[in-house]
Amino acid sequence: MNVPVSPAETLRAALAGLLDGLPPRQAAQAVERLISHYRGATPTDAPILRDRADVAAYAAYRMPATFEAVAAALEAFAAAVPGWVPGSHVDVGGGTGAATWAVHATWGGPREVTVLDWAEPALALGREIAAAHPDLHGVRWRRARIGGALGLGSTDLVTASYVLNELTEADRAALVDAAAAAAQAVVIVEAGTPDGYARVIEARDRLIAAGFRVAAPCPHSAACPIVPGEDWCHFSARVSRSSLHRQVKGGSLAYEDEKFAYVAATRLPVAPAAARVVRRPQIRKGQVLLDLCEADEHLRRTTVTKRHGDLYKAARDAQWGDAWPPAD
Repeated sequence: MNVPVSPAETLRAALAGLLDGLPPRQAAQAVERLISHYRGATPTDAPILRDRADVAAYAAYRMPATFEAVAAALEAFAAAVPGWVPGSHVDVGGGTGAATWAVHATWGGPREVTVLDWAEPALALGREIAAAHPDLHGVRWRRARIGGALGLGSTDLVTASYVLNELTEADRAALVDAAAAAAQAVVIVEAGTPDGYARVIEARDRLIAAGFRVAAPCPHSAACPIVPGEDWCHFSARVSRSSLHRQVKGGSLAYEDEKFAYVAATRLPVAPAAARVVRRPQIRKGQVLLDLCEADEHLRRTTVTKRHGDLYKAARDAQWGDAWPPAD
């Protein structure tokens, strides 16, 4: 009996194949150099992606984390708009297409997909990786400047993951406005840092002003109750570590946690979570402490004890980022 292979497993296998024949030390050096660039530690006029080896190494290193973060955001969005399936998707700044794989993992089946990015080597490699999955053979990989007057046409879903951090404030606003004008739903993912959260809130405000409702992670479309500078909203996705990850970062753990912030908003009717777990649950003897963002626009800590019966069992299984209470 043939067991269906998940998009995540297919992607991992395709990424592993990218490094065949590439010396591990060369791959690790390429990743370390590119990480330094994105952290601003190398000159801005240095070439970002010098050759296919650079792109392959960086894709093998970053695509799994981007995939898991976007997939987590899409899963929360899908729960808030049950029954809706996007028939078309534009991935802005999608590079090698991690968000395209995450959309497929969430809803499955073929759809009209366009990936926009300025880096031609990334687009070429994305096309090569997508050949591993039959539903992704029709994806269009198009070179486009991300920012300014970005024409997206009309589509059901726009994603932008780890893109806003590379843009000026004006270009960030232009991208979000273009997405709002083009799509029924917009999902934006950024790094789970204070700066990443600030960019997500900026985008969230623009989407709400354009008539969108927040589907996730927030249980409401009012102002975020977090005080800027005191805290930030972010979540965590578990990522299996490859040998390349272990070589670059050291250590022997088989996984790492990708911290990310996101907003998923739509013009569709939404049924957002009653509350969202916004910190890792704290399990104590006979009780679980849950930090929640609630529909009344407040942050509260809730204590669930054994006397709550089945709810206590659910609290012990609750994960950071989950809706609360769990669906029946």
